[in-house]
Amino acid sequence: MSQYAIRAEGLSKEYAIGARQQRYHTLREALVNGLTAPFERFRGGRRRPAKEMIWALKDVSFQVDQGEVVGVIGRNGAGKSTLLKVLSRITVPTKGQVAVRGRVVSLLEVGTGFHPELTGRENVFLNGAILGMTRNEVRRKFEEIVDFADVERFIDTPVKHYSSGMYMRLAFAIAAHLETDILLVDEVLAVGDASFQQKCLAKMQDVAGRGRTVLFVSHNMTAVQSLCERVIHIEGGHIVGDGEPKEQIQEYLSSNLVKRSQNNAIKVGDVLTISNISLSPDPIESKSDLRINLLLSASSPVRLSEAALLVDSLEGPRVGIIDLRHAGFPFAMKSGDSLQMEILLKSIPLVERQYRVSIYINSGAFVGEIADIAELTVYPVTEGDLFARYPAGARGWVEFKTECACVLNPLRSMLPTLG
Repeated sequence: MSQYAIRAEGLSKEYAIGARQQRYHTLREALVNGLTAPFERFRGGRRRPAKEMIWALKDVSFQVDQGEVVGVIGRNGAGKSTLLKVLSRITVPTKGQVAVRGRVVSLLEVGTGFHPELTGRENVFLNGAILGMTRNEVRRKFEEIVDFADVERFIDTPVKHYSSGMYMRLAFAIAAHLETDILLVDEVLAVGDASFQQKCLAKMQDVAGRGRTVLFVSHNMTAVQSLCERVIHIEGGHIVGDGEPKEQIQEYLSSNLVKRSQNNAIKVGDVLTISNISLSPDPIESKSDLRINLLLSASSPVRLSEAALLVDSLEGPRVGIIDLRHAGFPFAMKSGDSLQMEILLKSIPLVERQYRVSIYINSGAFVGEIADIAELTVYPVTEGDLFARYPAGARGWVEFKTECACVLNPLRSMLPTLG
């Protein structure tokens, strides 16, 4: 029977909404406050408005066994990052208990703990020491860390001169290469280019393959499904699902679809509002026509130079971009003007999945705005179609339109029969 690496029982964390960070006071302010405090109490004290409290986590209980790779999913504000901060001992829980067995490395905010005046080399050793590593342990891994981060030329340069990408690569490389028992990762795949994201994913798979425990928070459902053997779904500070990745991801996407469809007015930047959004039909059958309608309203003068529809799988990857410039762009809109957009996509070449449809609007001066306008479920075509006989995973993302001519050679009938 596996021993646990992480165990949480009744874990809860409460925050005050709008609470300000405590600022440092001067000696003079401290003396004045000390002298005036008795008089304030005599007058009844200063009345402070009651703070509104919110539970970021509420009665969360779960166990992660040693060597398990567990994904944590949920919408922004669900409590995922708070959970990792509690597990990392950055934040103290309001209620409940958490037990962690083994040495923990957390990558919650890229570059946390870096000193900007120190070089990359010095920060590698500093972070290793903070994480509980000996100098010899860090020295053994140093070349691997630098090679992975691809910062060899700049390793003796102060990190304050690093680009954000270099900063991020070095931070992840340190966390992933140091010898720890538990790795907590929060949204590292949300930043960086595609090649680095693949590199990170491959490294985490390697870490998991060596029997180390990984807790991975991400909005990239493709990465979660490929890396994790179990998924915990958090909503509103509660665990609403815990089990097989595909099942939990589908449940998350379905609940997200319902909530998004209730909002039919979207603010884009400071000037434009999108309303009267409709997709017909929805859901749609693959290879059928899809009609999209929406209304753009301007609160002040604006010039719309171009627009495009962006189609993404809810699991993460971009599927395609549909250029709308041929619809009459550019448009000069005055305050109070509205622009009705009707878009017909003929015979959409999408396999069965759930998709997010967004609109990109360029209002000039290289300022672009992207707004999610709807989510769409695509079902397979009728059972009589060969296309529908293959499961979605075996068909890829797009059905290719082809023209094919087949000719049966009539000379075949003239050939002698063998036998």
